[in-house]
Amino acid sequence: MCGKQYFKMLNIKAGNSLINIASLAPFGTITQWSRKGVFLLLVLVTCTASSLHEYHVSVTQIHQNKSGKTLEVSIRVFTDDLERALSENNGKRRFVINDKDQNDAFIKRYIAEHFKLVNSKNEPLQLSYLGKEAEADATWIYLETGVNTPVEGLLLTNSILTDIFDDQVNMTNLKIGSSKKTYLFKKGKTKQPL
Repeated sequence: MCGKQYFKMLNIKAGNSLINIASLAPFGTITQWSRKGVFLLLVLVTCTASSLHEYHVSVTQIHQNKSGKTLEVSIRVFTDDLERALSENNGKRRFVINDKDQNDAFIKRYIAEHFKLVNSKNEPLQLSYLGKEAEADATWIYLETGVNTPVEGLLLTNSILTDIFDDQVNMTNLKIGSSKKTYLFKKGKTKQPL
């Protein structure tokens, strides 16, 4: 009887998705499903669900080099989020980011609009775009700027992706010598003094 029982509902959780196998094969029996087919379905669902992320977070590292005259900035964002931001800010053109693409000018412009350092005289620091590096699901963006005033007097604007996602959080870690501080930026709170 076990092999011939009709299963009324078999739910499989994959990421945030709940799949009802019964809806895929109404009135089917477990023995009618090949084990390979069920396994393939599970792998497909798991891979699809795991490729999506539910949090919108960027991580920025700002480090003052040993000479004290340069700030090195590394920004890590989810690649699909950055691609969406570039698309929405450039007439819905489709962007695919990898190490060999030609998107640096678009990334440079987007970052310049959303990541700014201003000194105590309200003068913007010139951030030089050094390039990007693509990983499996994230993109690192590298910037650099000279500093001739104490870093503690700077005002940082970090509104990266807050124009795209209401729940975007931009965590920024500042390291000057042995001192480390962390700042959180989000929609409505995109500027903070360092």
